[in-house]
Amino acid sequence: MNCCKETEALERLLSPEFFKALTDPNRIAIVCVLSKSQMPLTVTQIAENLPVDISVVSRHLAILRDAGILLARKKGKEVRYSINTGELIRFLRALADAFEACCPRQWPLNLPEERFDNSSKNSEDDDER
Repeated sequence: MNCCKETEALERLLSPEFFKALTDPNRIAIVCVLSKSQMPLTVTQIAENLPVDISVVSRHLAILRDAGILLARKKGKEVRYSINTGELIRFLRALADAFEACCPRQWPLNLPEERFDNSSKNSEDDDER
């Protein structure tokens, strides 16, 4: 395994566009609205579920679409939005694989010991005192 190639793959996946798209609370709310829906929704339907103007929702939808998080399909005069589930799953799996290939088993070893303490055991000890 060539670590340099793995690092390059990880850097490509850590594109700011994807992560920036998920930094705004309104965009997170849009993703939540769409995740609860059984079907694609129009900008009007999404805006009805949010405390912001339809123009704001429209702008956020474009950012999420451009980042690959949402799909936009035109149906007649309307555009219907849905979560790009397949692409998101592929991206997140590739990101996890790249992290694992680049730095296998590093993250658990770097955590402080107290993170692994059994809190229920500590509370039992307190009861015995």
